[in-house]
Amino acid sequence: MSMRWQGGIVKPGFNPLGPQSETIYYNLWSWGRNNLGQLGLGDITDRSSPVQVGSLSDWLKSSLGNQYTLAIKDNGTLWSWGRGQFGCLGLGNVSNYSSPVQVGTLTNWSEASAGNQHCAAVKTDGTIWTWGRGSFGALGLGDTSYRSSPTQVGTLTTWAQISAGGFHTAAIKTTGHLFTWGGNGSGELGQDNTTSYSSPVQVGPYGDWAQVSAGYSATGAIKTNGTLWTWGWSTFGILAQNNATNYSSPVQVGALTNWSKISMGQYHALAIKTDGTLWGWGYNPYGQVGDGTTTTRSSPVQVGALTNWVDAAAGAFHSLGTNSDKKLYSWGYNGFGELGDGTTTSAASTPTQVGALTTWTVVPQMPFSDSSVVIQI
Repeated sequence: MSMRWQGGIVKPGFNPLGPQSETIYYNLWSWGRNNLGQLGLGDITDRSSPVQVGSLSDWLKSSLGNQYTLAIKDNGTLWSWGRGQFGCLGLGNVSNYSSPVQVGTLTNWSEASAGNQHCAAVKTDGTIWTWGRGSFGALGLGDTSYRSSPTQVGTLTTWAQISAGGFHTAAIKTTGHLFTWGGNGSGELGQDNTTSYSSPVQVGPYGDWAQVSAGYSATGAIKTNGTLWTWGWSTFGILAQNNATNYSSPVQVGALTNWSKISMGQYHALAIKTDGTLWGWGYNPYGQVGDGTTTTRSSPVQVGALTNWVDAAAGAFHSLGTNSDKKLYSWGYNGFGELGDGTTTSAASTPTQVGALTTWTVVPQMPFSDSSVVIQI
C-alpha cells in the first residue's frame, strides 16, 4: 500500500520515510446534485449535507467532472461513478453508475482529473492516459474520437501533473515543461494562436512550471518562482487581467511571486498565496468568489481575513476550501445543496464552515460540478 503524509497527517513521532511509518486512511463524503448518481451513494437523490460514500476508509484523491466523479484509492486503483456519456467513466461503455466502479484492474494510478466531458490521468510510471469525449482533440490521441476506456497518450514516461478542462487538457512533465492540447478557440492552449491541437504541444521554451489548472476555456498556472499566469477566454474576468480581453499566450497576473496554488473553475477562480491567504476573481452572482459581494471581479480580491488556507477549489458556481485547522468551508450557489449546510436556499458570499468537524483534508478539483466530494481523515 502507498503512504500519505503530506500536510502532516502522520502519527507524531513517526518518520514518514522510515520503516515505522503508518498508512493513513481516508473517508470519502459527498453532497449536492446527484441527478446521475455522481455522489456515489447508490441512488440519484440530491443531498444537502455530507454523506459518506460506502464504508471503506481507503480513499486518497478525488476529482469531479460534469455530473461524474473519479477517485483513487490507497492501493492505486481508480474508481468512477455518475454520468457515463461519451465514456467519461472509463468503463468501456456509456452507462451511468450511482456507486463506485473500478476502472480496469490496474493498481498504479497516481493522479486523475475529471474535465467537462473527458478525463486524463497519470500512472506511477509517468505515463498519461485519457478517455471520454475527444472533440477538438481533447484526448491528445491525434484525433477527435471519443474513448470509453483509458488510452495512453504517446509513449513518454515523464508526466507529473494533469488537468482536464472544458475541451482542452494541460499537463506538466517532471522537467517542469508545460504541454497543452485540445480546443483552442479562445487561446486556452497558450500557443499564441487559436488553432486546436489533437496531440500535446509545448507552451513556451522553459521548464519552470510548477502547477496548472484548466478551466472551461481558460488556463491558469504557477511557475517555480511563485508567479501566477493565465490565458484563454477572459469573459467575467476569469484571467484576472482587469479586462475582458482573451489572451492566446500566458500573461502574468500582477507582479507578485508568492502564489502557491491555483484552481480554475467554470467561470471563476481561486488561488492561495504562500502566506496562507486566499484570493478569488471572476463571475460572482452567487458569491462564489467569496469576498462578501456578488460583484464580478476581474482582478484578485482577498477572501476573508484567514491566513491558514491550505486547499481551495472553484466549482461551477460554488467553492470549497480547507485550512490548517482541517476545517471545511463552502460558499456560493446552493440550489442543489452543494454547500453542505442542510439547505438548498442559503447561498453564501463568504466562506461558511461545513459542520463542526476538524478532520477535513483535501478538496477536489471540480470546475464543472454542482456537487462536492471531499476526503476526511
